[in-house]
Amino acid sequence: MQPMEVGVFLASLGVKDAVEGIKKAREIGIAVVQLHARVRFEYYDQGRADEVRAALDGNSVTASATCAGYAGERYRDIQAVRETVGLTNPATLEERIDETKRFADFTSALGIPVMTTHIGVIPEDRRSEDYRRLLGTIGLVADYCKSKSVTFAMETGQESAALMVDFMNDLGHDNVKINFDPANMILYDSGDPIDALETLKDYVVHVHCKDGRRPTEAGKLGHEVPIGEGEVGIERYVDKLKEIGYAGPLVIEREGGADRVGDVLRAKALLERFRDKA
Repeated sequence: MQPMEVGVFLASLGVKDAVEGIKKAREIGIAVVQLHARVRFEYYDQGRADEVRAALDGNSVTASATCAGYAGERYRDIQAVRETVGLTNPATLEERIDETKRFADFTSALGIPVMTTHIGVIPEDRRSEDYRRLLGTIGLVADYCKSKSVTFAMETGQESAALMVDFMNDLGHDNVKINFDPANMILYDSGDPIDALETLKDYVVHVHCKDGRRPTEAGKLGHEVPIGEGEVGIERYVDKLKEIGYAGPLVIEREGGADRVGDVLRAKALLERFRDKA
């Protein structure tokens, strides 16, 4: 994998199966992928590790990260995110901790260095029971990932960059890092993505390249758009990544649209142009 090589989040190709997604990525000229998990756990069943490894090796594709996701997550609006996403709801916590460990097992079995996820909305009150519970949960997960030589990367978006830094400092685990998604800062209206990247630069180990527009109604999310058509400012985003010394992949994420593969290819060309400019 070359520094800042353009990759793709397999879910962006509209293919649910890992092996088919890897083949599709290679067909369209992309050799770096992030394995997605917005489906039932069978996608990451431990018995499929050899099959997925063979597909990666056979197609000369590198997996930069996996992504832990959970059944029942809803991104309809802010309230739905608070109630259903990640590792914050006590009603689903035990099951999801177990699933997260299994995702880590799969990631480790493939020798993939990073596992990302949305942990859920970090509570703003650092003295609250909810905040302390989330600290304990992520600490437990981080310890398990460390035992598997896996970095656990929290995805940005639902809260400010400053709160994420506070949370990570309170957590104090050296294998907990950041998967930076600039569009999520727009979609959740949680800050300027370039300012946030500066704040979080010491923790970023993996990034998404995605674009979006801010919400126009309180309590709602903004909407994702093809890269280059939103409010992120993709050129300044790539410039900032270069400025902070980021050398990992530029992983395209496209969550909607009628021509997702076309959008991915157009995004690839745009990112490579900005990456390679003098």
